[in-house]
Amino acid sequence: MRLFLHDFTAYAYPTQLARELARRGHEVTFAYCPSNPFNPGGVTPRPDDPETLRLLPLALEEPLEKFNFVKRFRQENSFGRMVARALEEARPDAVLSSNAPLDVQRRLLRAARQMDVPFVFWLQDIIGIATHRLLRRKLPVAGELIGRYYMALEARMLRQSQAVVMITEDFRPLLAQWGVADERMTTIENWAPIEEIPLRPRDNAWSRAHEAVETFNFVYAGTMGMKHNPELILRLARHFRDREDVRVLVLTQGAGSDWLAERKKHEALPHLHLLPFEPFETMPDVLATADVLVAVLEPDAGVFSVPSKVLAYLCGGKPVLLAVPPENLAARIVVREEAGAVVGPADVDGFVRAATVLAGDAAGRTRRGRNARAYAEQTFPIGHIADRFERVFAGLRP
Repeated sequence: MRLFLHDFTAYAYPTQLARELARRGHEVTFAYCPSNPFNPGGVTPRPDDPETLRLLPLALEEPLEKFNFVKRFRQENSFGRMVARALEEARPDAVLSSNAPLDVQRRLLRAARQMDVPFVFWLQDIIGIATHRLLRRKLPVAGELIGRYYMALEARMLRQSQAVVMITEDFRPLLAQWGVADERMTTIENWAPIEEIPLRPRDNAWSRAHEAVETFNFVYAGTMGMKHNPELILRLARHFRDREDVRVLVLTQGAGSDWLAERKKHEALPHLHLLPFEPFETMPDVLATADVLVAVLEPDAGVFSVPSKVLAYLCGGKPVLLAVPPENLAARIVVREEAGAVVGPADVDGFVRAATVLAGDAAGRTRRGRNARAYAEQTFPIGHIADRFERVFAGLRP
């Protein structure tokens, strides 16, 4: 088939899927936005890339302004027009689109429908609900109306898509309520490209560069807005401030990171290190440097978000400390597989207690880290995942 895959952020796992489908003989165009302010996951062309793979960066004139709502709206609509034109030029047999802002998805879906090309909505988050919650807090009247518009837009696009790939069964009741036919829904849980995240020694180039070979390291890697409760990280750093052998390494950006940087200026927290994002290719070394991997999800996320960084963490062979709603799929996986510790996103005291327990239990960390890696090795190989996506494409109308 001629396939048009779009992942706005160019996460590592959709990029891996594009490569695997191309290796199987499909002609794959993989479109993405390189203007995001952090490094995409593995979109640099490789010598062994199949000839049937076309990596298509569609750059904006300026870096994407994630935290400026007005400018971001204009940029996302501009990108939507670009990716719709790219779709028209590619003339594919089917479209698969994920991690797209709703205004981008709207333009891409409209172009596919005008071309009579089947559209598969790869549903990663219920963006309309998240937008509604955010905007009604910031703009009580206008935000309520704008939020309801995006909820209705998302529901309509899901109904109009010929197939919906959900990352969790937790989405099914809401989509049924929105009128999405059950036979159009398929659940394929997200994964991390374990083939590209080998276990590395602790003594590696990244740990040496950051003088973290001999220290005990808590590592947080991912975006951090204020909704991610940076107070958790601050309290963690305060709790271990008298331990010269402990480091809290935070690879992030966003309002939460800025908040932490301001607190660090006024407190004695020399072991709190605020670092930029690393390229995906460096992540195996970053994960190997950690003794405990830390992730935080906003309280409103509930079942409607599964942080991809947690799935990458599971490949690292280290225990995971999560502050997330207990009903979230990531929390359920970590608890079920005994791969770490989970507390609620507002439970600051519980978060620090769990971190202290993990820091003092070397044997428990080893066991939980092995459990994490074992789950990833069993669940994340790309072969059977690509099989399932091929079945979705095969079920689309000619």
